Amino acid sequence: MTIVIKGGSVVGANGVEKVDVLVDNDVIVKVGSNLAGDVSLDATGCHVFPGFVDLHAHLREPGREDTETIETASRAGAKGGYTALIAMPNTNPAHDSVTVIEFVREQARKAGLLDVFPSGCITMGRLGEALAPLAELSAAGVRIFTDDGSGVQDPVLMGRAMQYAKTLGVTMAQHCEVSALTQGAVMNECGCSSDMGVPGWPAVAEEMMVQRDIEMSRLTGASVHFLHLSTARSVDLVRAAKSEGLNVTAEVTPHHLSLTQELLKSFDPIYKVNPPLRSMDDIQALKAGLLDGTIDAVATDHAPHARRDKELSLDQAPPGMIGLETALGVVLSAVDLDPVQIAAVMSRNPARIAQITESHGRNIGVGDIANLCVVDLDAMWQVNPAKLASKSKNTPFVGRQLRGIVRSTMYRGQITVQDGEAQK
Repeated sequence: MTIVIKGGSVVGANGVEKVDVLVDNDVIVKVGSNLAGDVSLDATGCHVFPGFVDLHAHLREPGREDTETIETASRAGAKGGYTALIAMPNTNPAHDSVTVIEFVREQARKAGLLDVFPSGCITMGRLGEALAPLAELSAAGVRIFTDDGSGVQDPVLMGRAMQYAKTLGVTMAQHCEVSALTQGAVMNECGCSSDMGVPGWPAVAEEMMVQRDIEMSRLTGASVHFLHLSTARSVDLVRAAKSEGLNVTAEVTPHHLSLTQELLKSFDPIYKVNPPLRSMDDIQALKAGLLDGTIDAVATDHAPHARRDKELSLDQAPPGMIGLETALGVVLSAVDLDPVQIAAVMSRNPARIAQITESHGRNIGVGDIANLCVVDLDAMWQVNPAKLASKSKNTPFVGRQLRGIVRSTMYRGQITVQDGEAQK
């Protein structure tokens, strides 16, 4: 069966062209005008993007299936326009063995809604004490390694990991937090935290590790990716490293582009994230970094939590918020990105960093795997928790008006979302 996406504006790497896209099975077979197929998908007034790629998603399975499963996260991702997710390793058990990696892949195959690429742990159990079997995991296809949720504190251990990474051709993705400086912290260290009488998380706790691992990359030549940057100084450090030609990349989350530390004055744990929400000056620096290419990608840091956990007191509640279904709308409501820039930061650059460009982040050309999404960039919509596919509902954007909605998603030639609704 052939499917034609008609009437849309196709977003290529260098521009936008109003053409139809014909798909046969899982492959794009023709791009041009006045195409016909067995099934027609109307994209009038919309843009056709390569499917989005999320470098940073917590799928919770195995271990916390009460908050999310790979199937529910896949459904949420598809509704958000994603055709690939990089699964973070802080599950129970953690992603430190081929057995767990294969389990995650199999659950994703069963869901059949998008590709899930498990990241591997840098250290066993993410404990920061001994390296995980990097070579074995790499041989099993793992391309990104991280202890996300905690940074690797030992510089000697991280240096060894980066030496291995250089040899294996994989990327070390660092959660930048010097934990000795953040004990008990619940929000950014600022006037608000002082007024509220709560422990603050200083910006330097992030920036010290960014600087350390830039130097480690310089020393080893390894590729390092900085997860969820949140401070202006971090952006400056990455910009300087890139100007030297060092092998570094970085991501930012939608919430760090749009929400400020003052929201914590409510003591509402829905705004508690790791790293914390920062100042407006930090937000402006993050936006500038995204627009000038210092920050390569938008990544959701999708972090589902059960309602009972997020309703604990601010100091006891876990950090994190869901983001797969709202990412595009939050970003477009915060940053003035054109279609080519959207494709770069939400698809092409993430696919390059994740080393999955054989099937994702492509140029929407003949012979490419049909991983696509159709987006109405001008449509306004309101976040309704009852309509979210994620098993958890911990989002601060409930009731917010957002700009830009995913009308349809196509995964390997199959329509997984149509008119904003999941089809499977």
